[in-house]
Amino acid sequence: MALTLEEIAGHPALHRCVRVQATAMNQTYETNPRLSSVFATQQRWLMAHIGLALHFRREPDDYRKQLTAARFIDVIRQNAVASRNTADAFVKEMLHYGFIEYVPATQDCRIRPLQPSVASLEPVTLWLLAHLQTLDSLDGGNRLAVFLARPDALAMVQPRIADGLLSSNPVREPKRTFSLFTWLNNGGVVMDWLISSVDPDHAGLDRIPTGIVSIGDFARWLKLSRTHLARKLRDAENLGSVGWLGQRGNSVMWVSRDFHQEYITAQAVKLAIMDTAFADAFGPTAGR
Repeated sequence: MALTLEEIAGHPALHRCVRVQATAMNQTYETNPRLSSVFATQQRWLMAHIGLALHFRREPDDYRKQLTAARFIDVIRQNAVASRNTADAFVKEMLHYGFIEYVPATQDCRIRPLQPSVASLEPVTLWLLAHLQTLDSLDGGNRLAVFLARPDALAMVQPRIADGLLSSNPVREPKRTFSLFTWLNNGGVVMDWLISSVDPDHAGLDRIPTGIVSIGDFARWLKLSRTHLARKLRDAENLGSVGWLGQRGNSVMWVSRDFHQEYITAQAVKLAIMDTAFADAFGPTAGR
């Protein structure tokens, strides 16, 4: 059986496992910042998952059921993820950077199916592997091995994950500080970087020190405007979620216990969704 949200959230090793996971996400970002940034904001993350699910659920023998821009935009609107214009702009951006591509001509030249490029699937796979590793670390399972043994594993599990994410209120409506960063360009990377620099032994402190000192260095690594990042951090500071142990921007940055717990809870929600999807795809005893 899949781990429940309560089992994951209450696990004593969760903080350490999530820190390892956040570090893995940072490494994936460094490998391909532009592509990884597609998954680093809430709206784009959900749109990407919808597009991938449509691709994996396509019927290759029926060109009318392929992933197309029109079908993608319709599903985005049906799920209230973004406006038609935003979804259309997203498709054009993905085409521009080669993250998706047109499938060779079909029987009907009016229909132009799309597919993710081979390179674009790599960070998705790495993202999933990092989370499966976290789940395995929590209960001693072997989900990672099961996944790696199946060439079709990503196609089997990703659409189920997308369904779970889209139907989850906590995912669609994150709380306070987490919400503040999820709508920032590379906001997910910002949070991963913050949490990866936190010592889990300090998680009980009201103000948890991070390893971040310079906003400028932080912004350059994230490929963000220093001004824009500083503005978002100031908003988070006004919420009491982050701060500096000394002079702002020139001393060690801290995150509040509440913000750290928000992040951990959000990860627990996501991990529970992913474990349910994994069990549904491979069977309730697979990976256990």
